[in-house]
Formats: sequence, C-alpha cells, structure tokens
Amino acid sequence: MSSQILLNFFLAIVWMFISVSFTPSGFAIGFLVGLGIIILMRRFFKGRLYLTRVWAVLSLFILFLKELTLSSLQVLRIVLRPKMNIRPAIFEMETELQKDWEVTLLSALITLTPGTLVVGISDDQKRLYIHALDFEDIDEAVSSIKNTFERAILEVSRP
Repeated sequence: MSSQILLNFFLAIVWMFISVSFTPSGFAIGFLVGLGIIILMRRFFKGRLYLTRVWAVLSLFILFLKELTLSSLQVLRIVLRPKMNIRPAIFEMETELQKDWEVTLLSALITLTPGTLVVGISDDQKRLYIHALDFEDIDEAVSSIKNTFERAILEVSRP
C-alpha cells in the first residue's frame, strides 16, 4: 500500500515537470492522473488498492462520529430524566482483533463513546471488559460493538 502512495506522489511530481506547472493545482491534476494510472495497473500490485484502505479509514471515522452523536443523545436523555432508571453493568466481549494497535483502537473507540468504558483487557488481549451505563442485553451490546467498531477496524487493518 505504501508503495502505491509513493508511486502516486512520484507520478504527480513527474506530471508537474512534464506540464511545467509547479502549482498546487498542477500537483492535484498530476495526482489524479497518477491515480488513474495506478487503477489501470492495479493487477500488478500485490495488495489491494490503497484507496480502499483510505475509504475504510474514512468510513471508520464517520461511524465513530455517528456512534458518538447517538450515544451522547442517549446519555443526555438519561441525565435529563426525572428518575434515573439506569442499569449499569460490566460485561465481557471476545474480540477477533489480533494486533496490539487494533485492540487499543477498539478500546479507545469504546471508551470515547459516552456511556461505555473499557475497564480491562485480558492478558491474551482476546477479551475486553466493558462497563455500560445503561445495560439491557449482553448479546445485543456485544453484537453492536462487533458489527460496528470491530468490523470497521478489520476492514482497515486486513490486506
């Protein structure tokens, strides 16, 4: 993937020299031309096209913003209720993530989302212990995290 990005930048610079246009717009046009060349030649690269990973990172960021907004509204609703009918709980979630940075990112995303907090990680980094402010169903909570954050992290990290 990094070789594709470097090649794209190199092609953009070559384009700037060929067109004798050393401006940001000249670089942008060269970058797009280089991207087109890389897309046409993608079968010669071992990994997937780097734009798919860039798109996956952008999708993960948008997903986090969506979850952040929804959970913030849910916590606000809990706080503004006259009666606090909350059911806090700590539950265990088994994860498919293998790399340290993947588990760290998942933990950070869960913790940054209002109403949830990762309170511990097992020694083998396969289980997360999560505190939820308002807890209803363990299977629903685990599947929600697995189908959102964990799946998005896997899309970013896997070749």
